Amino acid sequence: MAHPTMHLLLLSLLIATAAGKGLEKGPLENKVLDVPEGTPVPYALYQFQASHLEVDGFRLTGETEGKISVSEDGWLYLEQTLDWAHTQTHTLELEALVGSEPVEGPVSITINVVDVNNHAPYFNQTDYISIVKERTPAGVPFARVFATDLDDPESPNAHLSYTLVSQIPNRDNTLFFQINSNTGEISTTAEGERLLKARESVIHSRGGDFSDSLKKRFDDYCTPTQDIPYERNPFYSCVQRAESRRLNPLEDPDFTLIVRVEDMGGESVNALNGNARVKIVVQENLWVNPGPINLREQLKGIYPMPIGKVQSNDPSAFYRLVQKERELTFPFNVTEDGDILLTEELDREDKAMYILVVFAEDSYGNQVEPPLEVQVVVDDVNDNAPICEEELSVFEVQENEPTGSPVGHLMVHDADDDNTPNALLSYSLVSQTPSSVFTIDGISGRIQAKQMLQRRDATEYHLTVRVNDPGFSTECKVLIKVIDINNELPIFEMNDYGSHNLSEDTALGHTLLTVKATDADDPGTGSSRIEFHITAGNEDGVFAMETDDNGEGRLVVAKPLNYETASSYKLQIDARNPEPLVSGLEYSAESSAVVYVAISDVDEAPVFDMDILDVTVPEDTKEGATLLKIDAKDPEGKEILFKMEGDTKGWLEIDPATGEIKIKNKAVLDREAVEAFHFTVVAFEKANPELSSEREVSVRLLDVNDNVPKLTENQAFICVKKPQPIVLTALDADADPFGAPFTFSLAQGKKSPNWDLSTVDGTSAKLTLKKSPSEDKTFLIPINIKDNAGMGITQKFEVRVCNCTELGYCFTEPGVHAGVLGMPTTIGILAGTVGFIALVLIIAFHRIKKDNQKKSVLGETDAIL
Repeated sequence: MAHPTMHLLLLSLLIATAAGKGLEKGPLENKVLDVPEGTPVPYALYQFQASHLEVDGFRLTGETEGKISVSEDGWLYLEQTLDWAHTQTHTLELEALVGSEPVEGPVSITINVVDVNNHAPYFNQTDYISIVKERTPAGVPFARVFATDLDDPESPNAHLSYTLVSQIPNRDNTLFFQINSNTGEISTTAEGERLLKARESVIHSRGGDFSDSLKKRFDDYCTPTQDIPYERNPFYSCVQRAESRRLNPLEDPDFTLIVRVEDMGGESVNALNGNARVKIVVQENLWVNPGPINLREQLKGIYPMPIGKVQSNDPSAFYRLVQKERELTFPFNVTEDGDILLTEELDREDKAMYILVVFAEDSYGNQVEPPLEVQVVVDDVNDNAPICEEELSVFEVQENEPTGSPVGHLMVHDADDDNTPNALLSYSLVSQTPSSVFTIDGISGRIQAKQMLQRRDATEYHLTVRVNDPGFSTECKVLIKVIDINNELPIFEMNDYGSHNLSEDTALGHTLLTVKATDADDPGTGSSRIEFHITAGNEDGVFAMETDDNGEGRLVVAKPLNYETASSYKLQIDARNPEPLVSGLEYSAESSAVVYVAISDVDEAPVFDMDILDVTVPEDTKEGATLLKIDAKDPEGKEILFKMEGDTKGWLEIDPATGEIKIKNKAVLDREAVEAFHFTVVAFEKANPELSSEREVSVRLLDVNDNVPKLTENQAFICVKKPQPIVLTALDADADPFGAPFTFSLAQGKKSPNWDLSTVDGTSAKLTLKKSPSEDKTFLIPINIKDNAGMGITQKFEVRVCNCTELGYCFTEPGVHAGVLGMPTTIGILAGTVGFIALVLIIAFHRIKKDNQKKSVLGETDAIL
């Protein structure tokens, strides 16, 4: 019970606090109150009033944490400020008292602590180190920063937004880098992809090391050669220090980015923020595509012939070359040093371009660089003569055509490259009989009549045409027929071909009907030959006419029919001659026909809105979240449903009516189990499920930091006489930037008198024994391992320090433990001995009993005999 004076003081504070917001009071009943964290104290929350008139106090129990109290007159108040990050909900019980006896209640009180934005976001590192290669594609992440906010993650207070504050240096105000405001992923801009350059450095070849390469480069560039040892040469030492500084990005990065993270989505002036630095080293990208490589066909030389070179950023990489196309011959190879070799002469007329795919791999066959597609272009040489496409080219020309009328183009082919002079042709007339009445264009091969022709003068002319390219010559034979004038019209056998029905699923190429027409001009000439054309009613090109040389035409389906788009057609078909009609004669209605086509509806399968369905989601996407929504419709407007097949992990579910795909309850996506997976969505008619369509959906999972690095082994031994360090190796199933490099340390950062722990590389550390114990001893050493994002746990590693045999195995010296077995061992030996004796007695008893039975049987047999 509070002291009366303190009670009066507290009551006055409560009344003063409540005066600003109005007194809140009510009967003693269950109550839920929302209280902002950080509310100044003392602070009156609510006054509970008991119905019992003799109540002289209240008792509060539950999760008060010493911060929430109640006064004698029922005021619930705060004594200390609440912290959402510590406790989000306080569950209490309140009862009214008379003296110390409860007379009313208890009732339940729930106080929800409302988060306020009182925690600034912070990065998991103050300094990040990253490497970007030259020509890294814009928008492809090469680094990522990660920040945390202790405020309510379901509120805007923890909605984080990343921004790039500055880039140092930033000459010409050109930003080479950008940051994804939602994920913190850092990538190059278009300018960065184009302009980022690495500082010149020493490159060592396969099997070499940094020191040897540096000495060679120093000798090559620093002349005249000095007979001074490298270690004592101040110029060499200067270069060595500069190169070492270049290799250590902490000392001398190429760029430093200042990045900021803000809560409230970065959209409020009251947003809190944190900052970090990203140190970036631009690394030379030796993995450069040497193509396109241009080679002359029929190139003479010594084979195999070097034609290009690739070089991996990994000096120990192995190279492999394959062809992208499936060709019978592949005259290329690659050496272990990356030299691309041509193994034989090429012929452009066989193949004008090859695409080589070059792989750089480690000794296990794993790719260390993205594959390069190298184009090899075969340049043309003039090794082909022009070829006449026809042994005898035949043309027709009507008599009485005016002077200069075109006869036709002589078709000649040259297999050399059309885009080079090697295929540039010239035409000339060598001879023509019975008279010289034609001319030919020297560039195009176009033949024209120099005068009006008459059949009475000659019905045929024979021409010889010479065709030249820069190195070869060919002669072509030409026959020109003078034909009768076109003074007769093609006439249909009927002008109305009636009505025809087609279902909308009729196959392409289907012949609907055949039409016929005749022409009274000279047979076998262009004046009598008939061509058929659809000239009306076929605006969408659904139908087409196929013409033969006997006056017949076939109406065929050229495009898919669709009842919903067009249910009927009225087509007009015209018959025409390839030769023009004589002057004054025009085509009439007899040269046209109509046909009516009705399209019947067919129940078609549903149609998806998209052909390709790909989605990318973080692996920590919560259950119940929508993955994507599938849209499809039925051409006839019928109701459709959806189902899903092939979800082998059982992570997803689909709403049959809406096509919305969600993550199942209790389902946990795991990128470490599968980085990408596929399943099939089927849309089908509700009334006719057999009518269905399907699409494959591809899902790629983005990594989140949900795994900690773990030791691959948890025990080892050290020989006392020859102590060797133990190499600890850890693995983390997460991908970059949540995996290696790891940070190894002894638990809680304490120094151990017996052990020393030092880093070997990004995934291993070396555990060294400082002082050997006087006798065999087993140590349990707590090792803390954190990943690149600072996440990790402490793990126990058992080390036995012992005397070893010559082969390096632990052993116990004779006599060290003689006669000292211990109580458990003694009991075990006694129990084993007693058990063995009992087993012997049981076997002996069983044998005696069996022998007695046998004797009894023999005795009975003798009696019978």
